[in-house]
Amino acid sequence: MLYLDANATEPVRPAAREAVLAAMDTLGNPSSTHAAGRAARKLLEEAREAVARHCHARAQDVVFTSGATEANALAIHALGAGRVVLIGTTEHDSIRAAAPEAVPVPVSADGTLDLAALETLLAMHPDALLCLMAANNETGVLHDIAAAGRLCAAHGARLHVDAVQAIGRCNQDWLGLGASSFALSGHKFGGAMGAGALVTAKGLEIRPLMRGGGQEMGRRGGTPPLPAIAALAAALAEPYEAERIAAHRDAMERAAIAAGAVVMGAGAARLPNTVCLALPGVRADAQLIALDMAGIAVSAGAACSSGKVTASHVLAAMGQGALAGQAIRVSLPWNVEEGAAERFAAAYAAMAKRALRPRAALA
Repeated sequence: MLYLDANATEPVRPAAREAVLAAMDTLGNPSSTHAAGRAARKLLEEAREAVARHCHARAQDVVFTSGATEANALAIHALGAGRVVLIGTTEHDSIRAAAPEAVPVPVSADGTLDLAALETLLAMHPDALLCLMAANNETGVLHDIAAAGRLCAAHGARLHVDAVQAIGRCNQDWLGLGASSFALSGHKFGGAMGAGALVTAKGLEIRPLMRGGGQEMGRRGGTPPLPAIAALAAALAEPYEAERIAAHRDAMERAAIAAGAVVMGAGAARLPNTVCLALPGVRADAQLIALDMAGIAVSAGAACSSGKVTASHVLAAMGQGALAGQAIRVSLPWNVEEGAAERFAAAYAAMAKRALRPRAALA
């Protein structure tokens, strides 16, 4: 199989796999006070310090969670209490579900946040919490976090960044850009599934969403998944070959355009590994099935819908109309191999030709 669904989950990095095995061999609960517990605690805190260094934060401001869904919910619970919550119309469902009464901030046709609309909303709700993803999971479009951070600071608002797709691919100092907090998930950059983190600005108080035995300095109850946390820290330290991956992505994009595809968010800055391709008149599920039968794994939107293929709310918010149900996401993994672009190009062209042939015959 040619795996092109890295935004759903990246292949596990070798260093992360080694970290998992080492952590599994570490006997003890990090909350126990005996020698085995202290050894586990040491491993946990080393991972916390490694994440903090990478994220330009203090170790005590890193809260480990089960993943970014929980981290996003924790941020909204802790930072949004008593505040109006603003969210971009293309945000991930984990944000939308955690803030069902949020005020939407529109995006432009290329998928980037409408900063003028944001400024108007912040003037109306100056102490709001803005939740904004750094990079869209479906289109790869990058939001201007620095500009949003400046607007939030000018109005006394807080900014939470869903950095899930950006971390490890186009790292930035999110806190330095004005974020009060940001979320990450280990398996999105080559760690193991089951661990994420909420990273906050210095000294920001976090009310727990999950209460328990006082773990994570009282901010998140429950025994930490030590192997997944160790893998998260190990994967985060690995280099990312953005230029090499972007070259493969660009070749796939050119081939798809030649076969009749339209690139969503083409005018905006995007992740180096992601392209969202709409094939006018051809349903997304039909495209997925055809490519899967050719041995190529892609997706239609987020991988959070229990296997269902529905019209993308992201593309609908961008004003794409019927194309919202006719687009697939191609997201290249960190270990994409030579020849991948050529193989995808051949399969996509064949799929498009078969799908469009009846229409051509009728014409």
